[in-house]
Amino acid sequence: MLLNAPGPASAWIQRWSHLVPAGGTVLDVTCGSGRHMAWIHSRGHAVTGIDCDAPALQTAAAFGSTLPADIEAGPWPLPGRSFGAVVFTHYLWRPLLPTLAASVARGGVLLYETFARGQARGQGQARGQETIGRPSRPDFLLRPEELPEAAQGLRVVAYEDGFASGPDRFVQRIAAVRETPATTPIRHALADG
Repeated sequence: MLLNAPGPASAWIQRWSHLVPAGGTVLDVTCGSGRHMAWIHSRGHAVTGIDCDAPALQTAAAFGSTLPADIEAGPWPLPGRSFGAVVFTHYLWRPLLPTLAASVARGGVLLYETFARGQARGQGQARGQETIGRPSRPDFLLRPEELPEAAQGLRVVAYEDGFASGPDRFVQRIAAVRETPATTPIRHALADG
């Protein structure tokens, strides 16, 4: 863990953050207190965090610029802007999915990880079994293959859909790049993990 970091960055974000282009600016949507901002900042990238929680943004501001915004109730606060990476974890607001993909600059990457179906009782679990945890409402859980569909126009480099432990949860994760026109294929290095 980084010194003074608000918690460890997701292993998925750590594993695929090498895909952020050198000098690329990063947008962390629903950044909370900045655990991913701290990781990205430690890798030498400028980072902006968006969240509606003002006290959390005060902590996150140690790792980059912050922007208070309610992404559900208001307009997208950065229209027309693109970033070397867009990071989005543990949150699902479906109306924002096309905007997230469109905000990835050429050569940039979308790193997204959130909860998936199976998290709630009756969704792939034995009848009568309790939920694994929150969220449990289907509106807040990705449907099968929903992340690859949301990454239209991006090239999927890595995708997972399944059960993770520590803590137990059902998740989908994606690392998807917006390729640049090139005469030779770009080598998107796969991290050993």
